[in-house]
Amino acid sequence: MLDDRKAAILRAVVECHIQTAQPVSSAYVAQLGDLSVSPATVRNEMAVLEQEGYLFQPHSSAGRVPTDKGYRFFVDSLAGPAPLGPVQAELVRLFFARKHGEIEQTLAQTSGLLSQLTDYAALVVAPSSPEPGRVRSVQLVKLGPRHVLAVAVLASGSVERRSLELSSPVSDDQVERASAAAAAALVGAPLERAPQAAPTGDPMTDALARAAVEGLRSGEQEPGGGHVFVGGAARMASAFDAVSTIRNVLAILEEQFVLVSLLRDVLDRGLTVAIGTEHGVLPLADCAVVVAPYEVDGELAGTVGVLGPTRMHYDQALAAVAVVSKRLSKALSEGEQRHSDAGGNRAAGGGGRGVGHSPVPASASTPAPASASGSGPASSPASGTAPVLASGTAPASGTAPASGTVPASGTVPASGTVPASGTAPVLASGTAQAPAAAPEPQGVGAATQLGTAKAESALGSAS
Repeated sequence: MLDDRKAAILRAVVECHIQTAQPVSSAYVAQLGDLSVSPATVRNEMAVLEQEGYLFQPHSSAGRVPTDKGYRFFVDSLAGPAPLGPVQAELVRLFFARKHGEIEQTLAQTSGLLSQLTDYAALVVAPSSPEPGRVRSVQLVKLGPRHVLAVAVLASGSVERRSLELSSPVSDDQVERASAAAAAALVGAPLERAPQAAPTGDPMTDALARAAVEGLRSGEQEPGGGHVFVGGAARMASAFDAVSTIRNVLAILEEQFVLVSLLRDVLDRGLTVAIGTEHGVLPLADCAVVVAPYEVDGELAGTVGVLGPTRMHYDQALAAVAVVSKRLSKALSEGEQRHSDAGGNRAAGGGGRGVGHSPVPASASTPAPASASGSGPASSPASGTAPVLASGTAPASGTAPASGTVPASGTVPASGTVPASGTAPVLASGTAQAPAAAPEPQGVGAATQLGTAKAESALGSAS
């Protein structure tokens, strides 16, 4: 156990090395106002820290740099993650305020955000399929006569897709019925234990449903799986001086299984930070990782983390990883809830494009408004009433009176039809307009020729 002075000197060396990436001299540490000791005393204490394995001296004329043990003491002595700066906090707020589409897109963009916040490589491990959720929905989409796409959405929000090539053409009806059969077998069940689709009685439909279920199940990831989204890998090039170290780090960042195992092992050991050789991956001996899990509906779903040099800004990295993991958990859980609510509303209301449902067309019984141009009838008569034609006369077969003609102005009553009773329509003032004794109009009518636009109309009495 280090005494207070040694601990203060060690923290000063670590903080200085993180900032400068250079060995730290005893003279520099002695200049810090917090210590109030002579350079000789600092030199002696640093020699003791070197003997105890907290520091090492690259060569005899150089200062000291922290070892993995020295970094570990520094991390364990941190009071907690530092708060994000106002600019970083605003980046996080804006990022999670907008929609990101499917979970894969969200996770990929989250890795970019985390790299931007820390200036290190960021890692986001997607939920393993089929955990932590069961199959939420299944849909078959016909892409061609012999080409069908099977899509399954899991409770975690991840999406499984399988393209199915068929030996014979299928109809739209067969695809819909196969989609319903596959959904009945898969929805609510884990993908690896889902039963086969029940027979429908149609061989082609049954074959398509079976192919969809088997195809989706075959896409299940191997145990320990979970795709890793890596953001900011290029930032690692500026973190190290040795080209061989950069090459080793970039090579590891392409190894999905190694990255997943690394992050999972760190969490399994109850750590949030693994420094240098602590994580057991030899090519990353000069690196440290900071990790945190994220959840969906209270269930562990995946991991977020950053990978950087051992001299990383641990307080800032811890803060960024903690904030992003919490906000990601909230965003994914809220997305799951919105999907469940929408599914319940569709089930209750019958809306949406569920399997076997067709959109209900609008009723054709409601007449459309009369055309201002008078080029034709506005709609079919609702109940045997005669529509007014372009010329303003009622059709011969209608119920309009023989002598009742539309005034020469050619205006159409608001209802667009001649009243069944043959009585004159009531105008805006509420008084009935007397039948007009206008002669048969020629062409578009004399009044129209004069360019008048009177709003009154009259109909004759039924004979």
